[in-house]
Amino acid sequence: MRTVVILGSTGSIGTQALDVIARNRDEFAVVGLAAGGSDLKALAEQAGATGAEVVALANATSVDEFLEAFASVAPGKSAPRVVVGAEGVIEVASLTCDVVLNAITGSIGLRPTLAALNAGSVVALANKESLIVGGPLVKAIAGPDQLVPVDSEHSALAQCLRAGRASEVKRLIVTASGGPFLGISRAELANVTPEQALQHPTWTMGPVVTINSATLMNKGLEVIEAHLLFDIELDRIDVVVHPQSIVHSMVEFFDGSTMAQVSPPDMRLPISMGIAWPHRVADASPANDWTKPVSWDFRPLDDSAFPAVALARQAGQAGGIAPAIFNAANEVCVEAFLHGSLPFLGIVDTVAQVLGDAPTSDASSVSLDDVLNAETWAREQASKSVGALS
Repeated sequence: MRTVVILGSTGSIGTQALDVIARNRDEFAVVGLAAGGSDLKALAEQAGATGAEVVALANATSVDEFLEAFASVAPGKSAPRVVVGAEGVIEVASLTCDVVLNAITGSIGLRPTLAALNAGSVVALANKESLIVGGPLVKAIAGPDQLVPVDSEHSALAQCLRAGRASEVKRLIVTASGGPFLGISRAELANVTPEQALQHPTWTMGPVVTINSATLMNKGLEVIEAHLLFDIELDRIDVVVHPQSIVHSMVEFFDGSTMAQVSPPDMRLPISMGIAWPHRVADASPANDWTKPVSWDFRPLDDSAFPAVALARQAGQAGGIAPAIFNAANEVCVEAFLHGSLPFLGIVDTVAQVLGDAPTSDASSVSLDDVLNAETWAREQASKSVGALS
């Protein structure tokens, strides 16, 4: 049986992970949970159902409310130990366990990722920002098979890479749904509203990830992530648009063959791979129905309408603190767009401006302070740019 800690347990990834675990109690046991505290009743129900020993909350002011909720939903059960704040999340991430599923959104997930790796746990990484902003730091301490991807694209790549030796890989092909604005020109994107951008045609995700999908910024982040996870050069990682989201990614080998991982768009499959790697979990998610006619489309990425992927390559090539600046500026711009203070096209344009003004860094020597300082600088610069447009 594998013991599991879930960071971001009340979010989309966290709740789906708990569904997989609940259906496979003979394989997994939850020992710790962490959540921001926006849904304390849900967190209390999770703690009661799993018997988690420790729960982390974002704010100390939520502790009493959480304990009251726990007593209500799990009468007679002993309440878990509650820790709070960023240090509380790190404490939970450092618990002795087999796997830490990091499903926190944003670069605040970096320190918990580092803590879990230092504690010797396998990190099932749904928090791609951890690797993107702190690539050198994460890779310096991650042992073989200690970092397992949970993003559907990277899980697909990891599965396909089993088909050959590293020396036989020609390129990685990351698929993109195209988001809600597939086929729309740059000029037509000028008046996009947050409500429109939040209507993803395939996946149900949190608002930040959904907007990143609409701008294709998520695909740019995933290109950097694939580069760091699999040690493949950025110019050997391509993006192809596949609206059906059935082929999650592909690996092309030097003999001309291409391996693809195929399944319905359901995150429970890559989540199950993340917490059970290298094994599979029976019936983690539904399989494709091959009794019905089906067709899949693939088309090239429109870099003129969606320049985020090219911009991400630029940040990835620069290395050092550039990916941290790229990601932090984007987080500020997405929030500004959601609050109506930045137009849709302004998201990537502002990130490009901040990245262009970024100080140079030594890509071979990056500390945690360097990353945190770079993020602070990028957030300040992005906020200034957004303010100038308001």
